[in-house]
Amino acid sequence: MRGVPRWLAVVAVLAIATAVCAFTVRRAMAPAAFVTQLSDAALPADGFTSTELKIRSSNRRDLVGLKVEFETPHRAALESLSVQGSSATASLRAGVAPGETTVRITAPGFVPQEIILRMTPDGGDAVGDGTPDFLRLHDPADRLAFRHWFTLLAESQYYRSKSLPPEVDDCAALLRFAYREALRQHDTAWARTAALAAPPSDGDIQQYQYPYTPLAAAIFRVRDGSFSQSDLDNGAFAQFADVETLWRHNTFSVGRDLARARPGDLLFFRQDAGRMPFHAMIFLGSSQVEPGSEQFVVYHTGPSGNSPGEIRRLSIAQLLEYPDARWRPVASNPGFLGVYRWNILRGAQ
Repeated sequence: MRGVPRWLAVVAVLAIATAVCAFTVRRAMAPAAFVTQLSDAALPADGFTSTELKIRSSNRRDLVGLKVEFETPHRAALESLSVQGSSATASLRAGVAPGETTVRITAPGFVPQEIILRMTPDGGDAVGDGTPDFLRLHDPADRLAFRHWFTLLAESQYYRSKSLPPEVDDCAALLRFAYREALRQHDTAWARTAALAAPPSDGDIQQYQYPYTPLAAAIFRVRDGSFSQSDLDNGAFAQFADVETLWRHNTFSVGRDLARARPGDLLFFRQDAGRMPFHAMIFLGSSQVEPGSEQFVVYHTGPSGNSPGEIRRLSIAQLLEYPDARWRPVASNPGFLGVYRWNILRGAQ
């Protein structure tokens, strides 16, 4: 640079440095893009199959505040999201309702991106009992949550006494009510009307929430046969089912020994005499309202004459010594059909 004034060289260096700095700042301030890779864009709508979504920054900017959200939350769910600097991995789990959902990816300083995840109909019935696999609760945590919600809801009706929901008017109605409400999303709005007798000890079931299933609100099977796709709209499922239908098509036997009963299981009886030959009781196990080791059942007596009936809660000791031996859950009682478990818990024996 002989002959070039030193001040001019300094100015040139400063100009280059300023340009580089400006470029760097502009690059840092400009919105970055997501680079995504989805391992499988189509999943069976079975409630448990998942796919992996890899996300990275186009310019190595850290993915601070990254969010992965769904346009239709009940169609798919975010199982996990792990962020490490400028890359992330998300596990997306299929719901049980077939169809497409838009997955929206956002983070401050990034251009939002959307991808499509498609759930294909799942017509499986692995057991052949008529209950579709998408209704069966596959996760042990979901099965436990169902048992806790189902028994808490049933026992809470005992404490409501005269202020029962109008629909709870016999033993089958109590079963349907507690079953359906156990499968709901238990948000603040729901809690205001639930009148629970004790705070719940479990979170919601994650696989699906009533009535967001391919069957909508018609979740009780009312016909013989294994499940097929045509059952979604041919009347094989309904919102109403009497106690005999619940016994025949929605539960399975675990034996006639009361010792096999677990909280949320059902005790079914059949008496040849009377207007309503079938009857059901819910095995609560220990009370969730009154701490202790004593075990209970709860049931609705059903209407009798001019009486609408009532909900009763008996200890197992009281039930085994019940004055009318026809209602004792013992193997020697021909009217005791046995201990039964909901089909959606099948595989959890």
